[in-house]
Amino acid sequence: MGYERAPVRAALAALIIAVAGCRGPPASAPPPAIPQAQAAPHDAWPEFAARFIEDYFKANPFFAVQAGRHEFDGQMADWSAAGIAAEVARMQKLRTEAQAFDPAGLTAGERFERDYLLTVIDADLFWLDRARSPFTNPAWYIERLDPDVYLNRDYAPLPKRMQGYIGYARAIPKIAADIRANLHTPLPASFVQRAIDGFGGFADFFRRDVPKMFAAVQDPSAQEDLAAADAAAAAAMDALKAWLQGQRKHATHDFALGEPLFQEMLKTTERVEVPLAQLLEVGRADLERNTQALKDACAQYLPRGTLRACVTKMQADKPGGGALDGARSQLTELRAFVIAKHVVSVPSDEQAQVVEAPPYNRANFAYINIPGPYEKGVAYAYNIAPPDPSWTPKERAEYIPGKADLLYTSVHEVWPGHFLQFLHSNRNPSKIAALWVGYAYAEGWAHYCEEMMWEENLGNGDPEQHIGQLTNALLRNVRFLSALGLHTQAMTVAQSQRLFLERAYADPGDARQQAARGTYDPQYLNYTLGKLMIRRMRNDWVARQAGAAAGADPRQYWRDFHDKFLSYGGPPIPMVRKAMLGEGGALF
Repeated sequence: MGYERAPVRAALAALIIAVAGCRGPPASAPPPAIPQAQAAPHDAWPEFAARFIEDYFKANPFFAVQAGRHEFDGQMADWSAAGIAAEVARMQKLRTEAQAFDPAGLTAGERFERDYLLTVIDADLFWLDRARSPFTNPAWYIERLDPDVYLNRDYAPLPKRMQGYIGYARAIPKIAADIRANLHTPLPASFVQRAIDGFGGFADFFRRDVPKMFAAVQDPSAQEDLAAADAAAAAAMDALKAWLQGQRKHATHDFALGEPLFQEMLKTTERVEVPLAQLLEVGRADLERNTQALKDACAQYLPRGTLRACVTKMQADKPGGGALDGARSQLTELRAFVIAKHVVSVPSDEQAQVVEAPPYNRANFAYINIPGPYEKGVAYAYNIAPPDPSWTPKERAEYIPGKADLLYTSVHEVWPGHFLQFLHSNRNPSKIAALWVGYAYAEGWAHYCEEMMWEENLGNGDPEQHIGQLTNALLRNVRFLSALGLHTQAMTVAQSQRLFLERAYADPGDARQQAARGTYDPQYLNYTLGKLMIRRMRNDWVARQAGAAAGADPRQYWRDFHDKFLSYGGPPIPMVRKAMLGEGGALF
């Protein structure tokens, strides 16, 4: 579960910070919590930041399209080996230029923005140059190829979006050729399967679903162009899929980053410098904390039953009408709760649409597609994937979550998780913050919201709802331990799968998906990593508020904390901690 990144993009909202202790209705829009970069005479930083963005868009035009800059419609990046090398050189040069700005000569807002921009550059360079993802990991391409922006974002009339899509589709044959040329074989077995599913899903989608999306366009010439582009794109993806199917017999199990590169990933992309032994200790402690909470909830919900039987009972209480209809009704309830409880400011009346996930993007049960900060009036899409039709009938039935499990998925994706976070962030005047949000910031916030909403009394103490929240937490706990285990501790995929079954009480299909994902997405520990950093920061921040030491309910300060936290956009959480608390301090 998560939000759709392409690569990670986001925004920063200017929110009001309510008076400590006040839990009244939301106030009207305020100045941002962090100082904004304002140009002084001959101040070169704003010009550099603006040039960085425009040059980034030119080098990564599909990123620009997803951000809402539609003059780039139909264009795609050069993903040949030479094109990737040129991008690495370009980013290295820009890093040197950004570092050359003397912090003493910048305003407070500019210093924050400079540090923020450096994290963007460092993350790109890590995946392109250090991890060599375009040459080792097909998932790097899959998550950057989703054409949803043309199909489902109503930013322009359908004929105009169709022209953008045709340009995209015409680029696919070269992209497919570059992918095949770039990928170093043999590949790990889980990477091969993800690629077969992803690229094969694209082929089916181009051939069967896209024509229906644009069927209303009454332009015979455009329809001919669409048919030709889709046929070529589907054939290219079919050929790529066939090549990958041939790689199965050579597939390996050599997916691990290794301890040095894994630690570099955490430092470079999230500014987290913590020994792996400490991370393992923290992750195991949170797993045990949530397991004990599950035991306590199950003692009420199914006395004398096993934890597995307890979770099975919760999961058997399915949403009426299926997962999509169930989620739609839950969103109304959750929005009303967030507003009535004054959990966090709600900056607009926008709503998220619930839709079925497309065939090429069903590796997770749920995710949300986020409009870019340049878009106006474009809906957010909360995607829910159906079960894999190749599974057994029993596995397909088990894959549909129980109502309580689905409720906390809706909390994560929509209210007050990703959807509300991006409602805030898309309003930020800083375009650096408005375009890039880190993995741990976004997923950490959404996962933090699940437990926070239970603590705010969502469900009125109903043990079934608590079990739904806890199964989501345990899933993320096992992701945390699996990421560390798979990439630094010689854990096998089978061992990870067993951990999801035995400690997260996942169904067999989900356990298979989650274990495989850990091999090609080593950052999926960031859900729990981000949550734990946010909880520690919240507790430390609340402890400094007047009255908190006198025994006041700490929840009366949470809305202020949430608004202030969301005002920073999406930099690494240690940066936010330093900005909010004035020092680094312990992260966990």
